[in-house]
Amino acid sequence: MQLGIIGLARSGKTTVFNAVTRGAAQVGAYSSSAQPNVGVVNVPDERVDRLAEMYRPKKVTYATIQYVDFPAAGESFGKGEGPAGKFINDLARTDALIHVVRAFEDDSVPHPDVAIDPDRDIATMDLELSFADLAIIEKRLQRMETELRSMKAGERDQLQRLKSLLERMKAGLENEVPIREQALDDEDRRLLEGTQFLTSKPLMLIINIGEADLARRSELEEQYRAKYRRPARDVAVFCGKFEMDLNELSDEDAAEFRASAGVTESGMAGAIRISYELLGLISFLTAGPDECRAWTVEAGSTAPEAAGKIHSDLKRGFIRAEVIRFTDLIAAGSETEAKKRGLLRTEGKQYVVQDGDVVNILFNV
Repeated sequence: MQLGIIGLARSGKTTVFNAVTRGAAQVGAYSSSAQPNVGVVNVPDERVDRLAEMYRPKKVTYATIQYVDFPAAGESFGKGEGPAGKFINDLARTDALIHVVRAFEDDSVPHPDVAIDPDRDIATMDLELSFADLAIIEKRLQRMETELRSMKAGERDQLQRLKSLLERMKAGLENEVPIREQALDDEDRRLLEGTQFLTSKPLMLIINIGEADLARRSELEEQYRAKYRRPARDVAVFCGKFEMDLNELSDEDAAEFRASAGVTESGMAGAIRISYELLGLISFLTAGPDECRAWTVEAGSTAPEAAGKIHSDLKRGFIRAEVIRFTDLIAAGSETEAKKRGLLRTEGKQYVVQDGDVVNILFNV
């Protein structure tokens, strides 16, 4: 999956990108011709590590996430320019957005609006994302007016339904209701298929605090979540600079520094965990002497749909799935022992894959 990182200038957006991806992108203002920073991150998964210890495979593969750090908008941001101007189309192709919100004080990095005010910056970004969607809707409605005039009466029904839907969405956006919070049914989504709206995407707010506030991180996260958590929108609080600096240490030293600062989870792990929850994703596992691997699917996916993530042939020729719960496999100590204990189940096409299932697909093409 691909997550787009956005934010106001000097919000620490690229610092957060470096913290999450263990990257080394230059921190500071983008030039007008700058391109997004891109980093691919392995999703930490202790289950994959445990399976690798059991099977000793030739290869270990984790699920991955791609983070794209988009340039901040220019000085006219907040006046209807929209986020990252020319990068709107790229933003629209991401699976979810991460808005980095500045909550740290640093005299050497003045805020464009002088005062540090996370609530103001959140409202500004929400407004700009709505402006971008409204522009798409208004252009589409203008084209539809012309199309409807040239159509015969019997051909207008579906286009008229889409027009009514877009007008309803437009009214919602004008009343500060993002598309993700508007009531859309399956038919609405079918009509909108292929159209990407920024406010329809899951959104994670990362409140970027200073090191002085690390001890209050959990308290601050509760406060911001109480205020801003919504359907398909969540909040994480961490210090980008602190996390970026820890990337230069060994895992043991980094864990020690986090513990001394009262931080129980790495910024990367927290961001990934919330990303999965926002997108409604789970991981199932495959294991054997050749490879132990985590695969990402949407929660509610059936066994054939999960098989298709591995290879299209497995979905097309799906016969059945052999499934062992990860916890059962570890408790048994081996796949052979798990089978002896009757812990391996045979599941058919209607089986809904669960997070942590260790799956072997039987197929014929």
